[in-house]
Amino acid sequence: MPPFITLEEHYLSPKVRAASTRDEFAQFPPHITRKLDSISSERIQDLDNGQIALQVLSHAPGTHSAPLCKEVNNDLAASISKNPTRLAGFALLPMSDAPAAAAELERCTRELGFVGALVDNHINGTFYDDERFWVIFEKAQELDVPIYIHPSWATEETVEYYKGNYDDSVAVALSAFGWGWHSETAGHILRLYASGLFDRFPRLKIVIGHMGEMLPFQLERVMLVSARWGRERSFKEVWDANIWITTSGMFALPPYACLLQTTSIDKVLYSVDYPFSMNEKGLEFFERVKKSGLIAGEDLEKFAFKNAEALLGVKAQM
Repeated sequence: MPPFITLEEHYLSPKVRAASTRDEFAQFPPHITRKLDSISSERIQDLDNGQIALQVLSHAPGTHSAPLCKEVNNDLAASISKNPTRLAGFALLPMSDAPAAAAELERCTRELGFVGALVDNHINGTFYDDERFWVIFEKAQELDVPIYIHPSWATEETVEYYKGNYDDSVAVALSAFGWGWHSETAGHILRLYASGLFDRFPRLKIVIGHMGEMLPFQLERVMLVSARWGRERSFKEVWDANIWITTSGMFALPPYACLLQTTSIDKVLYSVDYPFSMNEKGLEFFERVKKSGLIAGEDLEKFAFKNAEALLGVKAQM
């Protein structure tokens, strides 16, 4: 079994929880909250259980001020320093203040050794096709680090849209992990493409999770429709050159087969979505991938850790 590197793996800072006016994580099972809070012995033991050599940590969703982000990133760097061969970091950025976010990305990359940033899919319904955010993507291209776009909590309006002839808890699920998170993140990638972001920054590296947030299944239709949008590069060119996909939180072979049929194996990366999914479940999925014959040999190693090494400039040491 090869070593593994995982990229969509979460934690929760006590400083964020103390500063929040509402705790979106309050309804999570206690064992999930406990694991989110841990960046020490329990997390390392869980890495061992999943044969994960290196876990890239990112903060759970939320929009926060620049001073708080700086504190949280400093704390994460201190925690990583205690297990530097097992943990790495994605920066938490104050996305509502784009210049401050670009500056924090540079600080975290150059001073703290972080390997990029993970950002929410939107800020209260505002997406990053607005050019006021582009200074962040410009800085990411300059630093040659990826931006991981991750689903975020639905707005009240979005939850309202999903309400129907069922309990409101169903609407919340549909607006989030049951559907909306993924379709909205896919739509965000299309917004960024349509805006010309990838023409402006042709070396930009964007990562999305969950087997591509539905885009691989829709890719042919997207390529057909987006050809009319007047961009310099086709969506397929951008998909091939600028987008990396992780398998976070998705452990089924059919969507993985679809992903492989639409995406170079060099852009497909193993991930778990810890602690919302367990590392052992990811390991079991990898074993099923290997048994299926969908990929073999060096491609299995690319998927497990080599693609992450190339993208992030890290090494799997285990």
